[in-house]
Parts: sequence; C-alpha cells; structure tokens
Amino acid sequence: MKMNIRYKVLTIFLLALVIASPGFSQSKDGEREFVVAFSDTDIGFDPLHTYTATEAQFYSAIYEGLVVYDPFSLLPRLGVASRWELSEDKRTYRFHLRDDARYWDGTRVTAGHFRDSWMRLLDPEAKAEYSFLLDLVEGAQDYRTSKIDDAEKVGIRAVSDSILEVTLIHPAGHFIKILSHHSFVPIHPKLLEMEDWTSLPSIPGNGPFYIVDRTDSEIKLAKNNVYWDEKNVELDSIRAIFSDDVKDITSRFNSGEIHWVVSGVLIEELQDTEAIITNPMFATGYFFFRSSDPPYSDSRVRRGLSLLLPWDEIRSSKFMFIPSQTLVPQVPSYPDVKGITAQDIDTGFSLLKEAGYPKGEGLGTIVIKIPPDFENRRITRIMKETWERFLETTVEIQEFTYPRYYQELQNSEYTLGTITWIGDFADPLTFLQMWTKDSNLNDAGYLSEEFEEIIRTSMEQEGVKRYETLAEAEGILLQGAAVLPISHEPAWNIIDLSLISGWFPNPLDIHPFKFIGFAAQRLPPGVVKAR
Repeated sequence: MKMNIRYKVLTIFLLALVIASPGFSQSKDGEREFVVAFSDTDIGFDPLHTYTATEAQFYSAIYEGLVVYDPFSLLPRLGVASRWELSEDKRTYRFHLRDDARYWDGTRVTAGHFRDSWMRLLDPEAKAEYSFLLDLVEGAQDYRTSKIDDAEKVGIRAVSDSILEVTLIHPAGHFIKILSHHSFVPIHPKLLEMEDWTSLPSIPGNGPFYIVDRTDSEIKLAKNNVYWDEKNVELDSIRAIFSDDVKDITSRFNSGEIHWVVSGVLIEELQDTEAIITNPMFATGYFFFRSSDPPYSDSRVRRGLSLLLPWDEIRSSKFMFIPSQTLVPQVPSYPDVKGITAQDIDTGFSLLKEAGYPKGEGLGTIVIKIPPDFENRRITRIMKETWERFLETTVEIQEFTYPRYYQELQNSEYTLGTITWIGDFADPLTFLQMWTKDSNLNDAGYLSEEFEEIIRTSMEQEGVKRYETLAEAEGILLQGAAVLPISHEPAWNIIDLSLISGWFPNPLDIHPFKFIGFAAQRLPPGVVKAR
C-alpha cells in the first residue's frame, strides 16, 4: 500500500509526561469513544479501489474478510470464516462462513457476496489495484486480462450461502496471508453496481463498526451491534479526525482528547515522551524509472544514469534511519540481494554510450515527479545537480500534493517518480509481484520476460527455495535500475500504551480497531489513590 506521507521526520526535543484526565476514555455522553487523528486525506470507502495506508487502517473498522490480521503477529486469524478445509492436492480451499455474520443493516453475509465481490475486483473494466493478487486462482488472470469472458471458468464458487470454494492453479502456502488484505472483503449487494460511494451518508459494511456521521474533517463510527463477535469489541465508538494542523493535534493529544496520532505532531510541544512509538516497518521508500517506453525501457540507460549518482550522499544516515540498497526489507531466511551501492562514473558513461546516448545526448529533459517534502527535495536536488554536471541534458523537478500525486504517476509524462511502499501482507512477494506486466500497480510500466518467468516459478515453490527464487527476481529489478531503493521506513505513532490495550507495534503498521480498548488508567506522578 502507498504511504500518504513518505517520511515522518521527528526531530527537536522530547519533554515530560502526560497527565491522564478522569474522562480520558469517555465522550461527553459516557461512551467509550476512541479518538484517532490522521493527516488530511481523501477516503474512497470502496475497498476494491483503494491502496493508501490510511484507508487500510480505516477499513479495519468497517469491513471484515474471511480472515483478518492478528493485531500482534499479523498472521491470518478467523474473520467471517469460522474454519476452512484444504484438499489433498492443496489446491482447493473450502471456507465455512459464520451463520451470524451480518452487515450493519442486518443482512446476512453469504458466500455469494464474496464471489460477487471478488468477481467485481477481477472485472477487466474495473482495473482494481489489487486484482492481480488473485492470479493464483484458477482462471482469474485470464478473466481480468480479458483472455476469457466466461466467469464460470474462474475457480471461485459459492457452494451454498455458507460455503465458499476457491481453487488455485497450484499449491500456494501464502494464499491465506493474502486474504487478510482489505481488497477481499465482501461488498453489500446494494453497492456492487455503484461506482462512486463518496456521497453515501454511511456504508453498509460487515465489520465491528459502522459510520454514523461524517464531514470533511471527521468521521464518527459506532459499534455494529449485529457484528458476530460484538461481545469482544470493547469500544462503543471511534472518532477519526483528518487534519494537518499539527499544533492543534498536539494540543488535543496532550489534553487527552486524542488517543492516537497516526501522523503529524509537534515533538517539541509533546508532553509524553513515552507515547512516541517507533518500530521497523515492512516498508521501503524508493525512486523508480517510468520504463514502459524508450529510452528508459533500456536497462543500460537506467543503470548508466544511476551509476553517476553519489549514493553515499543520497543514502546518508544523517537524513534517514535505515538507508537501504534493497527493495525487500529484512525477512528471516530471505537471501541477501545486491543493488547499486556506489557511484561508478566510468561504467555509467560506458553504458550510456553503448545504449546510443553518449554523455546523455539525445535523452532530452529528465522529468522527476515528487510529493513535496524535505527528503524528496534533498534527493532530487542531488540528482539534478549530478546529471546536469555530467551530462548533456536538463532535469526538471515537478511537485504535486496528495492525492493528485498518485494520479500523476498514472501517466507516462515523466522519467522518475517516488513512493514509499508498505507491504500488504508479510511476504516478500508484496514488493515484487506489483512489477509484473499485468499488475494494476505497475506505475512504472516495467516489462521483463525474465522477471515474469521467475515470479511464475516462485508461485509453485515453498519455504527457503521460494525465497531464493524471489530474491533472484529482486536482483533483476535492482541491477537493471528499474527501482532505486533509498531507505526502509520506520513506523512512527503517538499513543499512550499504558492507557490503550490491543494496539501493538507491527511491521505493516496496521492496527485493527476491533482489538483496541482502554486499559486501566494511571495516576499522575506524585499522586496516590486514597483508600
């Protein structure tokens, strides 16, 4: 998923402790209301057509798939499915749905709803961002790429209202992990034919909460009392605030009005140092070449330009926490992969000359699109100064704010773009499969038959052998300079874990609202409880 803010810079000084007010866990009417602050952004509400980290977090409240993320381990745990069975050949999954799974309007969730939702995801006209993740399913890739038009040939079947059967092309141990993603939730039948949900006052989801009120700056959610596991949902309501007024957000966190700040605080004014939670995240910030057309479809051009850059300066530890030359963050048993690590001017010039662009002659203007922040500006300034010094070319840097920036990446009128990618499930494939030719997330337009074949091979493997194959695919991306990794991003959150339960730091930085609650309140320093 794409990160709304590429890099959360936390500098300056850290001060005292917050004093928890007596009403910390309650709204004015006595509800156990949890308040979370996000940076200002658009929420699409359609889980089949969204991919930002904010939306993924928000959807954990209003939707639920067959399985959900465990809040601590991120491994799949049962959601709408009460259990599943796997055939002897390990290709067919039979999911048994809960009889008491309901949308908030009381409509029962059925296997047919899952099938219809997934087929909408696969609709070639829909161009859903994550539809390629179902390519493991028999007939799914051929259907979504219009090679076949018979939906009955896709291995997704509603055997009954309570049983969903899914047949894969071949065994794939990571399939269940994929299903934790929000793209695979069931959509209420009333919404399946609607293209724009933004004007709806509420969304009939099947998750633990539902929308009761929303404005441009706030969304209020209430507990879904017909949710199958309602008795284990502690919060009565959630209030999501969307604001870039970091001074106001910091003040409201200090006063106890806001319980969790996802991004945007003034560290120098924060009164609780222990509320700053940081942890390694399954995420990488990188630049990429738009490589669908010449000259940047030629790996010699991409690599030649990249080798001219001073990578020790670009990836300086003075400016980033975890500099990296690899795309896939550290995963146990995943092999080391070598990317471009240092400047090599002679080889860079040689590759450009070999490709027919000596000293960059004929390349034209190099256009770099970025969202506006300090780190993007610093890095692109280095790129511009370096390439204009060594080459017969000019470099133009274009800035676009969110969400327009993501729209700008869809066209081909640029040379390089940048994003931070957070893994959608805990597996290296989430960083690699998006570069396949049929992926709707392949903004780069990258195409390599060798890469495609290696990814296909990995789909039929398991364990360490599969990781070795995926590492080989990553090596092709890195050595061909299709992707220029900059750093592995840490997760930053502001939350007082002495007051909040069920929230755990994790590599995907997703914290399902279902499991969040209020812990016992603490007393301020120097105050004792009277007998």
